[in-house]
Amino acid sequence: MIRVLIVDDHAVVRMGLKSLLELQDNFTVVGEAESGEEAIEIAKQEKPDVVVMDIRMPDMNGIEACREIRGVSSDIKVIMLTSYADDEAVYASIMAGASGYVLKQMDNDKLIESVERVAQGESLLDPSITGKVMGRMKDIATEKENEAKLTETERKILMLIAEGKTNQQIADAIFLAEKTVRNYVSNIFSKLNLANRAAAAAYVTKRKSMFSKKD
Repeated sequence: MIRVLIVDDHAVVRMGLKSLLELQDNFTVVGEAESGEEAIEIAKQEKPDVVVMDIRMPDMNGIEACREIRGVSSDIKVIMLTSYADDEAVYASIMAGASGYVLKQMDNDKLIESVERVAQGESLLDPSITGKVMGRMKDIATEKENEAKLTETERKILMLIAEGKTNQQIADAIFLAEKTVRNYVSNIFSKLNLANRAAAAAYVTKRKSMFSKKD
């Protein structure tokens, strides 16, 4: 028997999934949860084989709950369930340890097959979003490679650019000649494939957590 925990903040969705799964001879639903926090507690107690979890819930979302549940036991597999494909959410789900990501529009037979495959240790993604996920992962890898090329001084200057400071203000702040700062700015834009200062500011905003951890 494949032991399943269903997590969704909508009772109707939970009821539908439970009815569908329990019509199959090889499934048993060991719990239902309406929040990420509740899902974690039930997962600790029941140790289900598969968690079918909504990605968007109030308070703790499915991605955060997935990460916590996978921390409880790597044997617990998680399938993220959502109404529409979201590139960032897909990537975050994979990084959180999810084995699959499927759309709620998927027909019943395919959903059942997905749970069975994940229970057997397979990883899966809905075909409509696989290409997008692979593209996003490639983009992230490229960004990390580019960031690794920055020197400490270049990183400091990039942060100051993001704060809206001019080259002269940056020069005054880090005790360099304005011409030297201009050269640094040019190198930064080249390494990160940025067109201008606005793009640099947007880039830092997007990657702020990464930079703050290094500083």
